[in-house]
Amino acid sequence: MLLDIQLDARPDQAATRAAELAATGVAGLFTFEGPHDVFLPLAATASAGVDVDLMTNVAIATPRSPLHLAHAAYDLQLMSGGRFRLGLGSQIRPHIENRYGATWSRPAARMREAVLATRAILTAWQDGSRLDFRGEFTKHTLMPPTFVPGPNPHGVAPVLLGALGPLMTRAAGEVADGLLVMPFHSHRHVRERTLPALEEGLAGRGPGRPREEFRIYPQAIVSMGSTPEEQAAADRGVGGLLAFYGSTPAYRSVLEVEGWGDLQPELNALSKTGAVAEMMALVTTRHIETIAVRGTPSECAAELKRRFGDLTDRVCCYFPGYDVAPEQLGELVAALRD
Repeated sequence: MLLDIQLDARPDQAATRAAELAATGVAGLFTFEGPHDVFLPLAATASAGVDVDLMTNVAIATPRSPLHLAHAAYDLQLMSGGRFRLGLGSQIRPHIENRYGATWSRPAARMREAVLATRAILTAWQDGSRLDFRGEFTKHTLMPPTFVPGPNPHGVAPVLLGALGPLMTRAAGEVADGLLVMPFHSHRHVRERTLPALEEGLAGRGPGRPREEFRIYPQAIVSMGSTPEEQAAADRGVGGLLAFYGSTPAYRSVLEVEGWGDLQPELNALSKTGAVAEMMALVTTRHIETIAVRGTPSECAAELKRRFGDLTDRVCCYFPGYDVAPEQLGELVAALRD
């Protein structure tokens, strides 16, 4: 099993940090839509020739035009020598309306169309066909030769969709090249909720898009330590993220599957008063072991294989709120490959 991890550096430091992470043996690096642009660190890394796969995980699609997404995907595919994957996500309504200043409605339908429109543009550039995409939310029918980059020598980059709920998961199965399983989940939630919804989407794939080419990319929150002190620090970092995720109504379904549905409104109420310590106190070791992956590098590798080994040959890992030594990353990489 191959390992992708987050490229945790701002754009002007991305190439140096990417080289450090690549030296541990990781197969790929991904960025997320955080305090910096999601594409620029990957462009810096690709320009430096760091020998890893690159992915957005995720770029928020709703505020962006599919044309913007297509240009970024084309250019990063070109710069990386064909090692780029475009991962798209939707975000929740308050962020779309109040942070991005964009329109929020019917997120699964919008994301489905964003994937289709982005791929339609990339395909028109690749094979020279006439661009004629007419959707409910966007239209792309004008592409003069002056604005056509021509076929990408490395092919069209895969377009992936991040999903948690059934509607978005079905949309991923129907129109995307792969599913990014959102990191706040449990083994039981994936098996009982995600996979059945994905199967429904895969059953509706159109001609020319065989389901055998579809890929699943699980994302896991990891609490990893080789000593009791390291494990305690990792638990604190992961516990804080789980408390934040758990306070969000959109993630209640994960807690409900495990019988912890009442925890979500309790965390939500505390979040509105800024009671961070109280929120973290509600997250137990049992929560961490169930929703995240916890233990030494070898134990984490074994658990990742148990959860996802029958679904995929690579996994994306987050290490939130604590530092992981390069030696530990190397141990995790080696254990996953054994």
